[in-house]
Amino acid sequence: MRAMPLLPDPTPEELRRDPLPLRGRTALVTGASRRGGIGYAVARRLAAYGASIYLHHHIPHDAEKPWGADRPEEVVAGVRAALADPNARVADGPGDLSDPQAPARLLTQAAAALGPIDILIANHALSGGDGTLDTVDADMLDAHWSIDTRSVILLIQAFARARAVAPGGRVVMMSSGQDIADGMPGEFAYALQKGALASITRTLATSLADRRITVNTVNPGPVDTDYMSGADYEYVASLFPAGRWGMPDDPARLIAWLATDEAEWITGNVIDSEGGFRRWPPEGLG
Repeated sequence: MRAMPLLPDPTPEELRRDPLPLRGRTALVTGASRRGGIGYAVARRLAAYGASIYLHHHIPHDAEKPWGADRPEEVVAGVRAALADPNARVADGPGDLSDPQAPARLLTQAAAALGPIDILIANHALSGGDGTLDTVDADMLDAHWSIDTRSVILLIQAFARARAVAPGGRVVMMSSGQDIADGMPGEFAYALQKGALASITRTLATSLADRRITVNTVNPGPVDTDYMSGADYEYVASLFPAGRWGMPDDPARLIAWLATDEAEWITGNVIDSEGGFRRWPPEGLG
C-alpha cells in the first residue's frame, strides 16, 4: 500500500492568523431582513473578517410576523459599519425564494453587484404556517418545501455552476435541531424540510469536493431573535448551563470561521452550536 505523503508542518508565518481572513472574498447571505436575526449577525461577522457582503431579504415575510422587518437601508448600514477592509462593499436586494427561478437570479444579481461569489450562507426559512401531524396539510408541506429546501438546493446548484471556472468556495446551510431528542412535533413541515437539508449535507459535500467547495450545516439551537418572552423565555434560558439563550452572534462566529481557509478540512458535517442546551424535559413547554 502506498503511503500518503506527509504534509509539512505550518511555518511560523502560516500559524499567525490573518486578522482579515476573508479579505477580498465575497459572500451572499440570505434571509437578512432584520437586525435581530441570525442572517444579520452572520453578515456582520463576515464583514468584520474582511468580506464584501450581498444581503438578500424578503420583507413581506418578516413584516407580517410579530417581530416585524427592518428597513433594508437600516440592515445595510449596520453591516456596512462592521466592514473591516476599506475596499469591501455591501449590497442588497429582494427575492421571493418560493419562485423556482429566484435562486439562480439572486446569485446572478449578487455577482453583478460584487463580483463572483465565494461564500454562500443559506440562512433563510419560512416561519409559521405549520402544524402537527394531525393538522399539517399539503399546502403547508409545499410552502416549506419550496422555501426551506428546494430554494437552498437551487441556490447551491447556481453557486456551484458559477464556481466551475474558479474552484473553491464555502457553503453553509442552517438546520434546526429537528433530529435531536423529541424533535419538533408542533412544526411538522418545518422540521421535515430542515431534516432534508441535514440529510443531504454529506451528499452535497461529496458532490462538490472536486471543486474544492466545502458544505456544512449549522444547527444554531434556540437563539433569541425576539420571538419569545415572559415565563416561556425564562424557562428556555434555564435549560442552558450558562443560564442564557443563544444570541445571534453565537452561531455567527462559528459560521464565519467555517467560511475561512482555516476550515478547509471541515466538510459534510452537521454541527450543533447550542451552548450545552439540555433539550425539552417532559414537563417542558408544550
